[in-house]
Amino acid sequence: MTSSQPLDLTVDELLTTTRSVRKRLDLERPVPREIITECLELALQAPTGSNTQGWQFVFVDDPEKKKAIADIYRTNATPYLDAEKPTYGDSRDERTPLVIDSAKYLNDHLHEVPAMMIPCLEGRPDGASASQSAGYWGSLLPAAWSFMLALRSRGLGSAWTTLHLVGDGEKQAAEILGIPFDKYAQGGLFPIAYTKGTDFKKAKRLPAEQLSHWNTW
Repeated sequence: MTSSQPLDLTVDELLTTTRSVRKRLDLERPVPREIITECLELALQAPTGSNTQGWQFVFVDDPEKKKAIADIYRTNATPYLDAEKPTYGDSRDERTPLVIDSAKYLNDHLHEVPAMMIPCLEGRPDGASASQSAGYWGSLLPAAWSFMLALRSRGLGSAWTTLHLVGDGEKQAAEILGIPFDKYAQGGLFPIAYTKGTDFKKAKRLPAEQLSHWNTW
């Protein structure tokens, strides 16, 4: 298996600089399948409920299928990105225009990324209780985040998107990719590409003390 030379990052640097990458995805540099598999091998060490490992990961690098998936995404993303966004009265408002601009760029160029990944989990959470839903997605999403961390550690990037799942989008994507819709639910759509440069910084976040509660809300 071909290895990609890991970046010289501490654990804290990896955790605090793994960003949703859109404009800085290198759309022209190919990504070897071996590197993607290497990142998936790391992601599969993530926890999964009762060790069921009911996950499956669909990778797409066929140009026609990438375009078809991107078209589904674009149908849902365009009206969402054009809609008025809420304001918060804090530092989040400063970043909103930049985030929207970046998301619109990805919306326009999604079909050009070297590869896509759709993580799937056996079963469907339709109509599930809060407990069942939390347990269900908790068996897939840690692996998806670990995959993003593994990409970052090797000079690649991604963005966690879910807009292709809106309406009939998930079913349409399942038909294109042969995913058994009645047996597996999709957890997102992740573009995969090398990044233009690897110098990502910490994001501006609300302070921990503003978001934490001890013993009572």
